[in-house]
Amino acid sequence: MECGCQKYGFPDGKRYNSFVGYFKRKYGERLQKIVLDAGFTCPNRDGKVGRGGCTYCDNAAFHPSYSTAGKGLHQQMDEGIEFHKVRYRTTEHYLAYFQSFSNTYAPLERLKSLYEEALSHPQVVGIVIGTRPDCVNEQKLDYLADLSQGKILDGWNREMSDGQLRTAPIVIVEYGIESCYDDTLLRINRGHDFDTARRAIEMTAERGMDVGVHFILGLPGETKQMMLDSCAMINALPVRSVKFHQLQIVKGTRMEQEYAERPQDFERFSLDEYLDFFVDMLERLRPDLFIERFVGEVPPRFVNETPWGLIRNVELLRLLEKRLEYRGTWQGRLLSR
Repeated sequence: MECGCQKYGFPDGKRYNSFVGYFKRKYGERLQKIVLDAGFTCPNRDGKVGRGGCTYCDNAAFHPSYSTAGKGLHQQMDEGIEFHKVRYRTTEHYLAYFQSFSNTYAPLERLKSLYEEALSHPQVVGIVIGTRPDCVNEQKLDYLADLSQGKILDGWNREMSDGQLRTAPIVIVEYGIESCYDDTLLRINRGHDFDTARRAIEMTAERGMDVGVHFILGLPGETKQMMLDSCAMINALPVRSVKFHQLQIVKGTRMEQEYAERPQDFERFSLDEYLDFFVDMLERLRPDLFIERFVGEVPPRFVNETPWGLIRNVELLRLLEKRLEYRGTWQGRLLSR
């Protein structure tokens, strides 16, 4: 039988479409994201959509120490570059990753100022914008499309490691969707429905930009079968990459209280159970979809328990590959029948 990793040409001989190395293959060199806090907020916090934010969210648990509101963008980028040089010594260029809160939630003129300030850093070759699907519109997406096509920044260029000259920045939009189910989105106080996410993704993809999406596995009320069934809805979206995180109960959130009161509403996974479950998901995901992440890491001080121990992502990736090999399967296997 032909192995799926050969059939679909997955990179580096893997059995799934790993995002690791994607930038190097596409742009000729490794590009590292530098997380930025540009001082945005969220319509689910300031009262426009809701207050208190999503029930699982403490934004401080999801960004590094160098990324702090109040610091200038260039200072954050300089500190981020120094931070990553310890591990990635040969990296020459970076992507400014607007991650904290909703990074299109501001008037267009402010967005232009922030994005273009980040792109003025001599080592930055593009931007990645994390946001909510209800925080974009035609005008903002038109601007981002023009930016990605070199129509905005006259004279902007960066010489890449392979000698190629980029005359337009890389622009990637990442949408937090979290669930495909409206009942779940309502329960976690997300403030938008799945159709809003679908429309935003389609509007972005129609303009030729790469789109990434984010989902949480194990949200209250969702069974394993519901999560597996959501793969068909994800496959139907015109997206390039997807991030999955296992649900982590962060201290001080409303979800911590909900979990204490109704633990039976939550699917909780041991590490072995999660590896097998995610392999089940991979079998149902279309093979051209890049898997940017399949687990999340929250610093131990933000959670009451670390049931998987302090195992790092690199080891989890190795375990996932071993589980795929053990089961003789690959991403998209069930779609090829």
